[in-house]
Amino acid sequence: MHYLIFKSKNIYELNKIFISTLLLFCSFPLWAQTDNTSITGRAGTIKQAFELIESQTSYTIAYNQTQFKVQEKTTFEFTNTALVTALNMILKNTGFTYKINGNHIVITPSTKERNNNNKSESPKQTLRGTVTDEASGVPLPFVTVAILNSDRPQGTVTDSLGHFQLNNLPVGRYDLQISFVGYEPAILRELLLTSAKEINCNIQLREQLVALDEVIVRAPVNKEQTLNAIALTGGRMVSMEEAGRYAGACDDPARLVTSFAGVAGNFTTNAIAVRGNSPQFLQWKLEGIEVPNPTHFADMTGIGGGIMSALSSQVMGNSDFFNGAFPAEYNNALSGVFDMSMRTGNNQKYEHTLQVGTLGIDFASEGPFSSKKQGSYIFNYRYSTTGLIKEVLGDLNLNYQDLSFKMNFPTHKSGTFSIWGIGLIDGTKFNREKDPSKWVNYTERCTQEIKMTKAAGGINHKYLLKNNAYIKTSLGFTYAKNELFTDVLNDKTNEILPIIKSNMQDYSFVFSSYLNKKFGPHHTNRTGINVTALSYDMDIHMSPFPALYEPMEKVVQGDGLNAIVSAFSTSVIRFNEYFTANIGITAQILTLNNNFSLEPRASIRWKPSNKNSLSLAYGLHSRHEKLDYYYIKTPETGDKLVNKNLDFAMAHHVVLSYSHSFSPNINFRIEPYYQSLFNVPVEPGTSFSVINHNLWYLDRILVNNGKGRNYGVDLTLERYLNKGYYYLFTGSIFKSEYCGGDGIWRDTRMARDYIFNALGGKEWMCGSRKQNIFNANVRLSYQGGDHYTPFDLAASEESKDVQYDETRAYSEQFPSILSVDITLSYKINRKRVAHEVGIKLLNATGNTEQFYYTYNENTGLVDKEKQTMFLPNISYKIQF
Repeated sequence: MHYLIFKSKNIYELNKIFISTLLLFCSFPLWAQTDNTSITGRAGTIKQAFELIESQTSYTIAYNQTQFKVQEKTTFEFTNTALVTALNMILKNTGFTYKINGNHIVITPSTKERNNNNKSESPKQTLRGTVTDEASGVPLPFVTVAILNSDRPQGTVTDSLGHFQLNNLPVGRYDLQISFVGYEPAILRELLLTSAKEINCNIQLREQLVALDEVIVRAPVNKEQTLNAIALTGGRMVSMEEAGRYAGACDDPARLVTSFAGVAGNFTTNAIAVRGNSPQFLQWKLEGIEVPNPTHFADMTGIGGGIMSALSSQVMGNSDFFNGAFPAEYNNALSGVFDMSMRTGNNQKYEHTLQVGTLGIDFASEGPFSSKKQGSYIFNYRYSTTGLIKEVLGDLNLNYQDLSFKMNFPTHKSGTFSIWGIGLIDGTKFNREKDPSKWVNYTERCTQEIKMTKAAGGINHKYLLKNNAYIKTSLGFTYAKNELFTDVLNDKTNEILPIIKSNMQDYSFVFSSYLNKKFGPHHTNRTGINVTALSYDMDIHMSPFPALYEPMEKVVQGDGLNAIVSAFSTSVIRFNEYFTANIGITAQILTLNNNFSLEPRASIRWKPSNKNSLSLAYGLHSRHEKLDYYYIKTPETGDKLVNKNLDFAMAHHVVLSYSHSFSPNINFRIEPYYQSLFNVPVEPGTSFSVINHNLWYLDRILVNNGKGRNYGVDLTLERYLNKGYYYLFTGSIFKSEYCGGDGIWRDTRMARDYIFNALGGKEWMCGSRKQNIFNANVRLSYQGGDHYTPFDLAASEESKDVQYDETRAYSEQFPSILSVDITLSYKINRKRVAHEVGIKLLNATGNTEQFYYTYNENTGLVDKEKQTMFLPNISYKIQF
């Protein structure tokens, strides 16, 4: 375990650091009287020989363990041997010599060896950051920052603005411990320092309630708590470095979290299903505002997900993922919240990245605007590989591109401003099968084109007030436009008929602001407001039976300007060093129909020791529906908006969490939970519920009479990356049920019953100077299949398309699936340049995950088709 001794011990350790560094690098030869000193004994290694000298004399011996191999086996036998003679015998043919300074003997490379070392010295890099008070955001000066896993003591203290910097660190992994008198210590693990990129850390320390002259405290690891200091439980910090390293993540934070307990995913989409809930119940936040799902081809392969994230690992910073009972700061979500942020660009030097892979080509850059200001920029642009090939080889059916950026402008008196943005453009086109002999169903006679555009951006401002308070304000916007056109060839009349025509676009303008006030070490309050103005124009026309060539009907049509207004207040109360509580309330109103909700949230954490903690959280949560659901029209009701008065879907969520640390690197967590959903939109008299809805459109009349319940237990055993390896075991056993418009309880679509994940990886330092890194990672996932509704053969024959028997909704289940994901990478660190070759295989074994059904016009039967995906991403990256 790593412990921290406060006050006088801290000064002692700093003195040791200073003396050791001085002896190693600043010593100079002084003559010493050694004639009367003699050594007697036997040693099997150089280290044992040194220990023999130290035990028989008053001298201490200092050396750099990374350069000098003291464990090398040899034989030394001394009989009344003079000290100088013994040292010469030990250092013979090693390329090292010694200097004597008082009672200290310093082992240093010989002149020839030193010159060789300078020529082949491993690349060095800088690690820096800022330390602030967790509750007030105030910078903390004179904080001790020390590296835990270095061969020699290394550390520093923060300046008056809370900044620190460690220079000339050899490339590799580092664990950083941060400590300050009167504050709980913290540890940042797994920091990867490469030759071409500096690390800039933002660290928050929590004030201690009890001031002790000397106390031993276990420093919490950065993953054990969320970045948002208000949250006590129900969340986890998500590292973007893990998104690139973990097998199955594929640089996608959405796929990364499917390794966490209680989170289900699949190959064909990166949709996030939390504890049996629909993926559309999750909220995406970026830089403090709610944004549309930032995924390429979102909702096309299933509602709430897409093919791959538009969030670049080059730009994204560490984020928070909440899986239930989240604090009052978050609204408009039923299952979870993905609270993401972009990192701030390097404000001291320019750094660039170019990556070419089978999925696309990326270019990223960051650096200062000028040498005189502290402002910085960072951006990443990606273009699909298929889009590049299309320009050369002709029409392919998939291309996408995205751009993300952030500019940061700190000022001396007016706080810190930042401007950020993200945009993505997707396009795909599928042509009808030209050979009539291959026509099996109507979809092979269709041509379809999809165009999707999304953007989000804004201006953020953070201003430190007096008396331990700050205000954070965001002005943002989001934009989404989806165009879909499908036509079908009538094989009898040879006429081309439109069967889908959809044009949907919406804008939102967001104002968000909160005041964070630390009243003292016992109480911190955060109170804020969010106003989102919605402007939209939606038009969907579809054929009810495209295989029968029936004309299109109006499904959704409407435009307008409405708003969602929410406000919250939440307080963290620390009763003593063992008990902490979070109590808050949030409210929101949708002006489209003036529906209102008032939602209490509360959690309490008991931490009786440094190794154990127990938390209990409760929350009432709500969510409004997708805007097009409110503007559904039917042929029977004409222009009447049949769903305009839909109320919020609501859920009670209770989570109990117990955490135990077996060691500083190994943590175990168990979380039983229960979620009760009510006011869920359902179709009267049928089994339909939006809990199970998975299509990009909806054409039903709904009422808020549905219910649902999810309950189970999540288990996590994690070893953080230390000494070159890590592992993560997660398991979930749960039930997910719903009650539709017919009043019957059934399994939901996402009721997989169990999910088990086993991840692990090993990292080797390679090369002549141990400057290169080879990384191997694997993930095994075993989970139950989705539930599905059996088809109705008679109705399918009549419509020439697959129709389902909704009286038996979700009564069948796809088979369980075992999948294997692999990630391999090799990073070569050179001076100011780093090269990396990576191989990332998603579903490496090609196992079939799910099935789907198509109506076969030739046989008059419904065919069962395999639905699987093998995704390889081979890439080369250069950082300079």
